[in-house]
Amino acid sequence: MGSCGTMFSVSVKKRDIIAAALPVQDHWLPMSNLDLLLPPLDIGVFFCYKNSLPLYESVNIVKKSLAEALATFYPLAGEVVQNSLGEPELLCNNRGVDFIHAYADMELKNIDLYHPDESVERKLVPLKKQGVLTVQVTELSCGGFVIGCTFDHRVADAYSINLFLTAWAEIAQSKPISTLPSFRRSMLNPRRPPVMKTVYNKLFLPLSSLPPPRSFCPTNPLVSRIYYMEAKDIIHLQSNLKRSKLVSFTAFLWKIIAECDQDGFVNTCKMGVVVDGRERLNNKLSFDKLTLSNTMPFSMQNYFGNVLSIPYGEANSNELKDMSLTLVADMVHEFVCHAMTEEHFRGLVDWVELHRPEPAVAKIYAKMDENDGEAVVVSSGQRFPVDGIDFGWGKPNFGSYHFPWGGQTGYVMPMPSTRDNGDWIVYMHLLQKHLDLVETKGVFKPLTSSYLNF
Repeated sequence: MGSCGTMFSVSVKKRDIIAAALPVQDHWLPMSNLDLLLPPLDIGVFFCYKNSLPLYESVNIVKKSLAEALATFYPLAGEVVQNSLGEPELLCNNRGVDFIHAYADMELKNIDLYHPDESVERKLVPLKKQGVLTVQVTELSCGGFVIGCTFDHRVADAYSINLFLTAWAEIAQSKPISTLPSFRRSMLNPRRPPVMKTVYNKLFLPLSSLPPPRSFCPTNPLVSRIYYMEAKDIIHLQSNLKRSKLVSFTAFLWKIIAECDQDGFVNTCKMGVVVDGRERLNNKLSFDKLTLSNTMPFSMQNYFGNVLSIPYGEANSNELKDMSLTLVADMVHEFVCHAMTEEHFRGLVDWVELHRPEPAVAKIYAKMDENDGEAVVVSSGQRFPVDGIDFGWGKPNFGSYHFPWGGQTGYVMPMPSTRDNGDWIVYMHLLQKHLDLVETKGVFKPLTSSYLNF
């Protein structure tokens, strides 16, 4: 697939605001302490379809089902505003979701998904200007179309977004919602009194600790690419390391990033992994059980919001180059395991509480000075419900997250392929030198329309 697949324009046919189908009484919904660890970043996601229905009918189904989904996921139709302490808070006022109906003179098979910065960013995934969520449906000249969404990360993590997307598609097919969301913030209340542990000072830091803006400038911007990784290569990597697929993948990537550092420079190389705390907290919820309804199922599997921590490891690049891949995988396993406990997440909630209203951020996202080494975060997208986002005309022919977040820390997310054969789709947002080296390893193959069978 050549670069010509990036050279197309998108014209807007109509703009709407889609509000919840049922009335929503205005109210405030506080952010949890874990939401407060997220800066104002937006996450993009998109799905490509070969359509079997008239386009106007498909767009109407998307809009109608969106309005119905917003009645249940009502915070997505609200706004994020500052409270009196200067902290973000959700105003659930049914402002509605900006909805863009667009057209691109491009066939699905010719879209260059390998270069999403040119073909997807602000073309198929919209820029969110207001509210919590923006949706764009883009008709293509071949009769197919793309549904792109942009969410405020402070309101939802990928798990929560997946809940919404699945429910939205279920509503479009007149099916009951399989997982109803819970917005009960008391699930993540701090303990009384909060327990201070200094271990979190190694993972997170107050924003006031960051260097002044523009004290140094990155020499190179990060670039997005989308690859596929064949199941045989994933299995081979895991079988050699005797670790989980994600830990094995992360270790392999960590060594690649370290290889890019020039010899003679004593640089550290950081690798982080996003850990979802829902399973750690699910059976031991610390809120007053007397307030629970007998009819309402309260479970962290239903919780809509951010339940994330980002543990990371740090090592000298030259030492990483000399280490066996097995030893690097052991290091990844070690730092991830420390975060995979209930106490880690309870302690993190307490740590934020003791620092409020001072905002904080994950340390791996912060470059303290120009001598800081490379840093990359891996976030597992294995729960990405690409097969479930069927609005009535079939599952997507392709789907991916898109997160060119604008910082200096790399971001990588492996997701299941729509081919249902164990392959992974891997979204990477890295420095060009990292991408160049990644492609020499033979296991990360540029995404093409022939692979996707468009």
